[in-house]
Amino acid sequence: MSDKEQLDRLVEKYAALRSEVAKVIVGQQEAVDSLLLALLSGGHCLLLGVPGLAKTLMINTLARTLGLSFSRIQFTPDLMPSDITGSEILDAERRMQFVKGPIFAGILLADEINRTPPKTQAALLEAMQERAVTVGGTTYQLPSPFFVLATQNPIEQEGTYPLPEAQLDRFMFNVKLDYPSFEEEVAIVKQTTIGAVQEISQVLTGEEILAYQLAISRMPLADNVVEYAVRLVTATRPTAEKASPLAAQYLSWGAGPRASQYLIMGAKSHAAANGKYSPDIEDVVAVANNVLRHRIVRNYYAEAENISADTIITQLIESL
Repeated sequence: MSDKEQLDRLVEKYAALRSEVAKVIVGQQEAVDSLLLALLSGGHCLLLGVPGLAKTLMINTLARTLGLSFSRIQFTPDLMPSDITGSEILDAERRMQFVKGPIFAGILLADEINRTPPKTQAALLEAMQERAVTVGGTTYQLPSPFFVLATQNPIEQEGTYPLPEAQLDRFMFNVKLDYPSFEEEVAIVKQTTIGAVQEISQVLTGEEILAYQLAISRMPLADNVVEYAVRLVTATRPTAEKASPLAAQYLSWGAGPRASQYLIMGAKSHAAANGKYSPDIEDVVAVANNVLRHRIVRNYYAEAENISADTIITQLIESL
């Protein structure tokens, strides 16, 4: 099947995925779309939202529609790296045998990832970048496709360990979930208090996901789209030659080259999901907040004036 045919089929499959997830998740359509775009791009996703917004249920439902193996790890202060990756044990014949941990799944839900110390958080670094785990000098490949979808509570800071910038940079998207509207919350209460269980159908297989990812990665790309993405990322760097005055005023650090790569991959997935065969600048803008939100570091002035990362990104886009 040609790439064009794959992309044509993807539009139908994407709509079917949204429809299946909507059976369980009321509203939060932007968050669902962001998760789907990250999966089609082969990237990982960090969901940021207060408790009760169905972050865990959203990811679980998505795993069921994709037909991938699913593992959930509740991150706690006493969690050890071996609880994630697995460990070597002595079998009955006194030989060392590796027992795989929950990370060996198609979709890994890292629930409340900031609840565990940096030593355990770092156990995910190799898996997220290399799609492999090294234990006792032996490297084990993870299933393909492999996605880490992590959740984080932004309002509770006691007993938490903020993710280091190097690990935040491994997440393609940082997705913010907001409270549902009044009408959506009424629908949620009605749907979840009648004892009914929604049946979820599988829409994609792992092989199909890999095929779509390949077709998306081979989409043609205009030079002006690449240059726009790089200009936007460069504008966030306070000390860069082409830095925006806004970055120099409100940012301590800007985004790195991985942000440019993810802007383009996200733009390609966004274009494919909307029936286009090549991304344009509008597709880059559509994913810019999710890509840049966790990659820029606000300085004291921005925090003192309560200027959010999203506000800065929006103004940077308007200035280009």
